[in-house]
Amino acid sequence: MTTPVSPSPGLSRLGQLLLPVLYQHRLVATGQLHRMLTPHTRRPVYLRRVLQELRSLSLVECTVRRAGRLGGPELLWFVTPRGAEIVEASREVTARAYRISPETAASQLQEHTLAVVESGLAFTTWARAYGDECGPLDWEPELVHRVRDGENRIGDDALLIPDAVLRYTRVTSNGRRLLTYFLEIDRATMQVGRLGRKLTSYARYATYVPTPPPGYRPAAWATGREAWRDRYPAVPRLLVILTGASERVLRRRTEDLRALADADTRVRLTSQLTVGITTLDQLLNEGPFAPIVTPLLGDPTPRDVLLTNPGAS
Repeated sequence: MTTPVSPSPGLSRLGQLLLPVLYQHRLVATGQLHRMLTPHTRRPVYLRRVLQELRSLSLVECTVRRAGRLGGPELLWFVTPRGAEIVEASREVTARAYRISPETAASQLQEHTLAVVESGLAFTTWARAYGDECGPLDWEPELVHRVRDGENRIGDDALLIPDAVLRYTRVTSNGRRLLTYFLEIDRATMQVGRLGRKLTSYARYATYVPTPPPGYRPAAWATGREAWRDRYPAVPRLLVILTGASERVLRRRTEDLRALADADTRVRLTSQLTVGITTLDQLLNEGPFAPIVTPLLGDPTPRDVLLTNPGAS
C-alpha cells in the first residue's frame, strides 16, 4: 500500500520550482538548473543546498556525468518516485507514465536527454534577453502524436514523437506572437537516412486526418479535419538541431538532409510543414532570432527561427 504524499511538504520556493522542472525534463545537470532557475546568482551555492535538501527528503536523486559541459564531472538530477507523486498531486505539469531510474540516468540516453534540455534552455535564456516569454516548463519532451489509423497498429510509422514540443511568445512593438516548435535533436549518432524518414513522419502528421475505427460510422466520428487542429493553432514549425560533431560534419549533415528532403515527394509537397536546420552552438551563442537556420527546402540562405524569407516583415 502506497503512503499518501502531501503535495506541500514545507519546501522552499526554489524547491517547489525544482520538482516540476526535474519531473518534466527527466534529467538535468546542475549547471543547466542554475541557468534555468537562478541565473541572477553568480554561483549556484543556494541551488546546490536546496538540491541536497530535496535529496535528504528522498524527493530527488543524482548521478554523475563524467565529462560535463565544462570538461569535468557534473551532477545530473532526477525525481524519485516519491518526488513524482508530489508533482502529480500538485497538477502543475502534465502527468507522465514515464519514470527515470538510476540505471537510465546513468545510461547512454544521458547525453541525448541533456541535449534536449540544452536546446530548450537556449530559448529560455534568449527569451530573457529579448524580453520574450519562454519559461522552464514551456517545452515538453516526447509528446506522442498519432499519424496512422488502424486496429491498434504500432510501430515507427504509426506514432510521431518529437524530442520536444516548445512554446515561445515573441513580444515586439507589433504585439505578441505565439510560436510552437517541434524540436528534433540530432547528435550525429543516427544514420542520416533514418533522420530523413522522420521528416516523412512529420509531413504525414501535417496532413493526417483521423478515420473512424472499424464499426463506427464516419459521420458520427470524423469531421474531416486534420488531427493537429485539436492540439495546436497551426502546424508547429520543425526545428532540427544538430550537435555532437565538428562544424564541418554538421554542415555536411545539413546538406544531406536537404538532399533527402528534396527527393522525398511527401516532404517536398507538404506546404503545411515548415522545417529549418541549425546547430546547438549557433542557437546558444547567437540566439533564435539571428540568421542561424537553414531552410530544409529551397533557397539555403540562413534565416531566423520564424523561417520567413529574408527581408520579409
